[in-house]
Amino acid sequence: MRLTRLSELASVGPFFALRTGGAPAGAAEYGPLDEPTVRARVETVARRLGTEDRRVAASVAYQGIAGRLLSIALGSAVLTGEVPDLTGGRLRWHPANTAPDDLWLPDPAALPHPAHGGPAALIREHVLRGPLADLHRTTRAVVAVSGRLLWGNAASSLAGSLRVLHTWCCDQGRPQDAARATALARVVLDDPLLRGTGTLTAGGPPHAAPSFVRSTCCLYYRVPPGGTCGDCVLRHAPPRVR
Repeated sequence: MRLTRLSELASVGPFFALRTGGAPAGAAEYGPLDEPTVRARVETVARRLGTEDRRVAASVAYQGIAGRLLSIALGSAVLTGEVPDLTGGRLRWHPANTAPDDLWLPDPAALPHPAHGGPAALIREHVLRGPLADLHRTTRAVVAVSGRLLWGNAASSLAGSLRVLHTWCCDQGRPQDAARATALARVVLDDPLLRGTGTLTAGGPPHAAPSFVRSTCCLYYRVPPGGTCGDCVLRHAPPRVR
């Protein structure tokens, strides 16, 4: 993968940006997605949210990194036709930084094209079942949080990445890329790990971004003073359920 093509993703938004190449300032603070790094990230998120509920902090922390990994994978697949290899400990993460300064891939390389399935198959196998599955296990080892909740967070993150990318493509006069992003995201959301965690609805007015409604909750409503996300199952549930 050419670095120039990967660097173009930053124009979509900070969640799509990925630092590559030489070491950034404070390179020693970047680590693998292991338990010490995840624990440090959960503590950082808890402090920033002002909550003592570690389940909430773990949920929000996981959703944030899921959004980063899936934005990079989806954006690259749609705009360059390649998916960067984020597996095998290649990716480095700074638990105190936020996008776009939290991720560093020293030696970027593209995953080989599969015989079947195209970019969606790569994202499902090497992102969803790769670093995201590893992070899923690690997060639950650090904090006792629902596994289904975390996969719902991943699905919500993918839908959020899709909305941003879809809007950007339409603004750039690239409706075919917007449609390709929607089709690709729909295939990834149908992976058994994410299936049933929410409903993606496309169509509507021309250039309207797809909408998504979760079937799980990320627990953010527990953060004072309380509130729900736009795709929250609580917001869209009947009043008697809420």
